Amino acid sequence: MMLILSIHGGLELPHEDLRAFDFGRIPHDAAAVLVKDGRVVAAIEEERLSRIKHTGKFPLHAMEFCLEQLGVTYSDIDRIVLTAREQECDLIVRDEFFYRDSLHKSTRDYLADVIDKQDGTQIDRKKIQFVEHHICHAASAHLMSGFDRSLTVTLDGESREGYAGYIISAEGDQFTVLDRIPNEHSLGAFYISVIRVLGYHPHDEYKVMGMAPYGDPAKFRRYLKKAYTLLPDGKFSINLAWSTALFEFMTPRKKGGPITQEHKDLAAALQEALETIVMHVLNHYRQATGHTKLCLAGGVAHNCSMNGKILYSGLFDEVFVQPAAHDAGNTLGAALLLSQRLDKDKGTETLRHLYWGTEIGSSDDLNDLLHQWDDLIDYEKVDDVAKSTAKLIADGAVIGWVQGRSEFGPRALGNRSILADPRPAENKNIINEMVKKREGYRPFAPSVLEEYVGDYYEMPDTKAPLSFMNFVLRTKEDKQSLLGAVTHVDGTARVQTVSKETNEKYWSLIDEFRQLTGIPVLLNTSFNNNVEPIVDSEEDAIVSFLTTNIHYLVIGDYIIKKKAISKEQYMHMVPERLIGSELKQSIGYTEDGKKQNIHEIRMHFGNKYSKVIPEAVFQMIEESDGHKPLAELVPEKPEISKDTKEIIRDTFIDLWSLRLIKLKPAK
Repeated sequence: MMLILSIHGGLELPHEDLRAFDFGRIPHDAAAVLVKDGRVVAAIEEERLSRIKHTGKFPLHAMEFCLEQLGVTYSDIDRIVLTAREQECDLIVRDEFFYRDSLHKSTRDYLADVIDKQDGTQIDRKKIQFVEHHICHAASAHLMSGFDRSLTVTLDGESREGYAGYIISAEGDQFTVLDRIPNEHSLGAFYISVIRVLGYHPHDEYKVMGMAPYGDPAKFRRYLKKAYTLLPDGKFSINLAWSTALFEFMTPRKKGGPITQEHKDLAAALQEALETIVMHVLNHYRQATGHTKLCLAGGVAHNCSMNGKILYSGLFDEVFVQPAAHDAGNTLGAALLLSQRLDKDKGTETLRHLYWGTEIGSSDDLNDLLHQWDDLIDYEKVDDVAKSTAKLIADGAVIGWVQGRSEFGPRALGNRSILADPRPAENKNIINEMVKKREGYRPFAPSVLEEYVGDYYEMPDTKAPLSFMNFVLRTKEDKQSLLGAVTHVDGTARVQTVSKETNEKYWSLIDEFRQLTGIPVLLNTSFNNNVEPIVDSEEDAIVSFLTTNIHYLVIGDYIIKKKAISKEQYMHMVPERLIGSELKQSIGYTEDGKKQNIHEIRMHFGNKYSKVIPEAVFQMIEESDGHKPLAELVPEKPEISKDTKEIIRDTFIDLWSLRLIKLKPAK
């Protein structure tokens, strides 16, 4: 048996906050993957366990999760592989000497030390190996595509190794690099440089992709053409600084500001420019290499509108897009490539699903967990959960649906999903209001039974797996008004087909809905609010359910609904600080120059997760021990009035909704 553990992330442990400095390229989307004899047995992003979106901290929780799935320890692992070249990793380890007490001269020393502190395992440093960033991307796509040979293209923001993309001719586990795209001509960085003018930031790219169909690309086409040049032999150049020139032609937007038609027009022109450049590259290498099969990976490969254009172009016979195309997916590539090279006889498997994360508990375990929350919820175990849930959805309910193992990657594919009727167009606004709190222009995706996809969508001649929400397809004209909640303004949809073979429970739910309504489609969006990653555990789902306006929660065979309670009942809940949080007290000034005390709670990963809080709440969090309920922590002072106590209570509820603290039932 060959066990390979692959990890991606930074050096900070979950409790540490060393980022008073900036490497320039701080890791994000930390993850771990465990491969046994060429097969993925566990894969999870650190954010699902730490509950901090896009966290780039050392994936300690993710590593432990992977080991637990097979009941193994670090001493059982044959190889640990990191998703970057060793020299780049060592530079960072040595730089960290200036920010921590301990000294590590190499990544191997650092990793071995962390593992030793975890469980006392003295790991052989020769077991630690490295695979460069874009080779990881390439391997994650090619080795899971099922293709013997392919043109494999990786496109992302930038890497420590100096490149933002590789063009590769792949055959088996051999990758011949045909060209490299340097960081200064990064397509990912180009996209980000323009969306900043639209009030967006890294990780918001998909929002602008959703905005683009509302605009006219002709309005800014000639301006954007000044930012890039198409060169012979599939090459191109980009002037990343050019985006600042847009200030002369339009009114830039700040985050949260109104979105105007010119912003939509710029989004459309940006999307068109991206597609133009990528098709320029692909056209050349299709002809130069003769490859008829294409693999895509890297963060830019999450642009499913671009992917749809590639499909409909007919340039290739088959296309495979790695559904975990971002940096977390590099853990797949590193582990599978090393496995293949160490034991070619084992081979790798064609990707069929991404259900490699946390498994929900048994029926008895679920009952015990739900019982802990029964001051806030009612629940019932039903004989046919698919049939009962389908009827609720058909009657207009919005459902949180939690089944089986959680998905690896950025998209909910039917195991950690919010589901609704795909027909009423107003469902888009309803879901945004009740849970997502996101821009109204952004579309929701349809999950459609694979047997019926051709009845509702225009199928391209190019073959591609459509089960991962990787491609935007054109909705058939006569079905667009019927599927109002999952058809975008341009008549397209980011389709997920559902197979009975790979997810029978989700398939059965959609089929039950089909029998009730005649429509083999459900609206599917990720189960989370706007400040948290997709839910992972059952408790995550319960908390998200209680802090949003979703109508019902379905976990396993249990259907759960909220009780009508007073806010006062929250005072019986127990607050608990998160391991990656800190309390900060500082002196600020009012507008008239007077000093004021400022109390704040914040998460270590970036300034996005912070909140100024009343001093009394600050003190209560400081004194909380994970056992005392809020009612026992409220200061008993004459100046603490009833109104003040209500402010304290409401602040704790707000912090819980923002995932800055935990609130849990008292035992």
